[in-house]
Amino acid sequence: QMNFRQAIPEDIPQIQIVRNSVKENQLSKPNLIPDDLVEEFITKRGKGFVCEIDDKIVGFSIVNFVENNVWALFLLPDFEGKRIGKKLHQLMLDEYFSKTKETIWLSTEANSRAEIFYKKQGWKNAGFHGNEVKFEMSFEDWKS
Repeated sequence: QMNFRQAIPEDIPQIQIVRNSVKENQLSKPNLIPDDLVEEFITKRGKGFVCEIDDKIVGFSIVNFVENNVWALFLLPDFEGKRIGKKLHQLMLDEYFSKTKETIWLSTEANSRAEIFYKKQGWKNAGFHGNEVKFEMSFEDWKS
């Protein structure tokens, strides 16, 4: 049974487990993103969503309203390919575009499964952000 809901500060320890379990876009130092920063993103700068199975968080997404970007979308590796990422992506964009019509952007590792995922979801390539691929989604593209 999959349960999708808004992320709350109590979810942060499990969110960090998911974040640090991924095979791509790995953090060089796991403590690079401290708990209080995650809390700021899900309570002040943006909003987060989680997918739980048997009370265990298996994926999460966080959208950032301040900088108009996707801050995070990650799944535990064993739960890829079950449409969880797609649903977390949808919840996050529905939330974002209910608040603004500004184009949203994200960056991800080149030649990664994440890059393929975002292309499939209709994101448009917008060059590079540092050494990562940058994607954008306009309000119009999202609606259609």
